[in-house]
Amino acid sequence: MDDKVGESGKKWSILTKGPRRPDMLFRGQSYRSLDAKGRLMLPPEFRDALTAASADGTFVLTTYDGCLVGYPAPLWNELEERFGRLRNSSRKIRDFRRLVLGGAEDQSFDAQGRIRLSRAHVEYAGLEHDAVVVGQGDKFEIWDQARFKALLSQDFDDVADELAESGIDFSF
Repeated sequence: MDDKVGESGKKWSILTKGPRRPDMLFRGQSYRSLDAKGRLMLPPEFRDALTAASADGTFVLTTYDGCLVGYPAPLWNELEERFGRLRNSSRKIRDFRRLVLGGAEDQSFDAQGRIRLSRAHVEYAGLEHDAVVVGQGDKFEIWDQARFKALLSQDFDDVADELAESGIDFSF
């Protein structure tokens, strides 16, 4: 993959530290269906971003928060490196590593741009037929549509206060 050049004429890889990120952030929601073989078509913008991050478009799907989380290969490699530095000091940390690293699977697109979800991933995320692919900035999530609808029905009134306490002013 060629390095991109910014206005300054310097290559982006020189300007940024760490692994390359996709040219585009993952945002929005896309309603999709799983076929009988557990295949799912990601939105074209997501596929483009994954291909921009890794020439062959490979990425990692893992389990977390009752859904599947997709990481572009460079971002996943960075995350794995961080996990490698964790001390196994508590049972909770070891169990968390088992959930995230143990649930990680390499993914790539077939000729039609679909991915095949493993049985373990389908079961973990409770995916039956209707799925929602949700952008989360530098990663994305795959939710069962009913679970996602329930998630969005919760009361978010106190979130602005919690964000403000974290130093983030999030007001409309």
